[in-house]
Amino acid sequence: MKIPEQLFKDIEVIGGINKIIEKLPDENRMKRQSQIYNALSSPLRLKILNLLSIQPLCACIIQKITKASPSKLSYHLSVLTESNLIEGKKEATWITYSLTELGKQCLTKL
Repeated sequence: MKIPEQLFKDIEVIGGINKIIEKLPDENRMKRQSQIYNALSSPLRLKILNLLSIQPLCACIIQKITKASPSKLSYHLSVLTESNLIEGKKEATWITYSLTELGKQCLTKL
C-alpha cells in the first residue's frame, strides 16, 4: 500500500505504525466507550438524561413528559442504567432515577 510521503514521514517521527497502535485504548475501554456512545445515540435517552439533569424523577413522571409507552421507557431506562449514566434508588414501590457522575459528565461535554 502506497502512503503519501509526508504522512509516512510524520508517522516515522512519532515512532511508526506500531507506536500508533500502542497508543490505542485497550479493547475493554473501547467496548465501554461504544456502550456509552450507543446509549447517547437515542433522542429519547438524551431527553431522559436532560430531564434528570434538572431533577431526579420517577418513571411515571418521565413517562408523562416523554409520552413513551411503559415498555419503551423501561427499555431506555435499562440501557441508561447499564451504561452507568443513570441510577435508580428504590423507595418502597417507587424507583427514583438520577444522573450518575458519568451521566453528568456526558451531558456537560455535549
